[in-house]
Order: sequence, then C-alpha cells, then structure tokens
Amino acid sequence: MTTMKTGFETKGQETETTPLLAVSNLHATVGGREILKGIDLVIRPGEVHAVMGPNGAGKSTLSYVLAGRNGYEVTAGSVFYRGLDLLAMNTEERACQGVFLAFQSPVEIAGVTGVNFLKTAVNAMHRFRGEAELDAMQFLKLARRKTKELGVDEDMLRRAVNSGFSGGEKKRYEALQMALLEPRLMILDETDSGLDIDALRVVAGAVDRMRCPERGFLVITHHQRILDYIVPDQVHVLADGKIVQTGDKTLAIELERTGYAQFVGQAA
Repeated sequence: MTTMKTGFETKGQETETTPLLAVSNLHATVGGREILKGIDLVIRPGEVHAVMGPNGAGKSTLSYVLAGRNGYEVTAGSVFYRGLDLLAMNTEERACQGVFLAFQSPVEIAGVTGVNFLKTAVNAMHRFRGEAELDAMQFLKLARRKTKELGVDEDMLRRAVNSGFSGGEKKRYEALQMALLEPRLMILDETDSGLDIDALRVVAGAVDRMRCPERGFLVITHHQRILDYIVPDQVHVLADGKIVQTGDKTLAIELERTGYAQFVGQAA
C-alpha cells in the first residue's frame, strides 16, 4: 500500500482493502431525541460520496458525530476510520488522524489572527506526526503559497478568524485550512450554502485539487450544483435518519427536479 507523503502512518491497522471510513448501523441522539436511526456507509480511499436529503433528515448530525462534536451521543453501531475505532477517539485525535469537518456556518474567533490560528493547527499536526514544527517565516511562506494557489485574499491571514467575513470569505478560509492541513477524510457540511457562483468555484476547485487515491470526501449538500465541480462516485439520499437510496450523480440531478417528498417515511 502506498504511504501518504503528508506523514500519516498506518500503524499496522490498514491493508489494501481497508475502507477509509466504514459506518455500520449508526444510531445517535441529540438532547435525548434519536436523529440517526441506522446509518450504513462505506467510503474507500479516493472516493467522493455525496449525501443529500431534506431539512432535519440527520445530515449535519452525521457530520458532527463523525467529527466528535459534544452533545451528540452514539447509542448503537460502529465507525471505523482507516481500521481504527473512530468513536473511541476524542475530537482532537480525530483531527490529528486526518478527519476534517468544514462547517455550514464557520464561527468567528475574535482576537485570533488567521495566520496564528493556522500556524497553531499545522504545527499541532506536525507534533502528532513526529515532524519538525514550522517557524513563523516557514509557515508564512507556505501560507502565502497556498493562498496564491487557491486564489484566496492574503489579507485573510492578518484578520481575526472569520471576524467580519462574508459567507464566501468564510468558506474560502476553510478551503485554505484544508489545503494546509491536508486531511485524509474531508467532511463538507453544506459548504456550498450561501455561496455565489464565483465563491463556489473557488471552494469547489480547492477541494477538487485535493482529490487523490489516498483521500476520501463526504459532501453533504441540499443542491447538486456543487457536484458539477466535485463529481461524486456515489450519491446517497438520507431521510428520517437513514440512507434510503444510493445512486450516481444522475440521482442528484433527479432530486433537483423532483425533491425529497417521495423518500420521507421510507426509514420507518
């Protein structure tokens, strides 16, 4: 099996047939209410999977459970990431192992500049991998190169994280985070929400450039337009807490035309 150049070690848990992500019969509650009611999903290295569905179906809950967000309780099922028990890891370990969640509504962090936030995150990954940390000049050189590659305004590095950013700027900044952290599993929770065409092209283009045989993507979206830029291997319909249908990109196009009403109630 080819080892990633980003420094992630297999530690003996992976083989050539090991899925990047294997979710089996996943049930989860939020505030005592069951939201996920038996999710089954397998993403192999190099694959892009899209999850679509109506509001309240459990799409964001699935992303938060995978990322380890507090308040989301798994009551049954299993999740294995690169052969490791993902549910046994805390949020920080999941991130260091290469799981990245792009938020639907990225939060503002007042008083913390973009460059300091990103440098801290990148060096945390380096420490986890046993690699040398980057000094200020090394990181700034890297960050400037990535902003140029992505077409992202370098001014974002000097501003407080997401403070006063437009929706498009917040998503561009997350694209920059992805490019610098080089995750193995990228979970995009409605990244296309609120983006105009130009911003969508920048963000989707950044994601598409990161496609490689070692990475996998879970793209959660309401609309198929982002899938014009990030073409999925499979499209899943999530309704009432379960995946009720799977197909290729033509399924997403059909959903755009017909909506989700036909799937509501199928998970019962």
